[in-house]
Amino acid sequence: MKEQLLKQLRRDEGEVLSAYQDHLGFWTIGVGRLIDKRKGGGLSPEESEFLLNNDVDTRINALEAAFPWFKGMDEARKGVLVNMSFQMGVKGLKAFKNTLASVANGLYEKAAAQMLQSLWASQTPERAKRLSEQMKTGEWQ
Repeated sequence: MKEQLLKQLRRDEGEVLSAYQDHLGFWTIGVGRLIDKRKGGGLSPEESEFLLNNDVDTRINALEAAFPWFKGMDEARKGVLVNMSFQMGVKGLKAFKNTLASVANGLYEKAAAQMLQSLWASQTPERAKRLSEQMKTGEWQ
């Protein structure tokens, strides 16, 4: 039954892989999944966890592809780059050319200082301070 039902729902509801407003103006995603808070929609904690894990894995794979030296880094410093890529995307992270060059050469203190001299640091100062400290020390903040 479930296979036929899923096929039928995809046909009748459609499948949109980004948020959209349905015919009544309520935010929806996927196959008719109401996410509009005004109508009690949203995600369960388990669904949010699933999405987050998937997003982290996707970012790690993208960073490994973009920066051959990424795999050789310690976990805490990898975490800095993954965290930054969450905020600005891998493309945005690539704009940190000097910082990334320092990271690639193991110059973590220099990289941390460069992170703090960026527009990003002025826009999100608390996050930048925590992440630069993590880059500098190799210890999770």
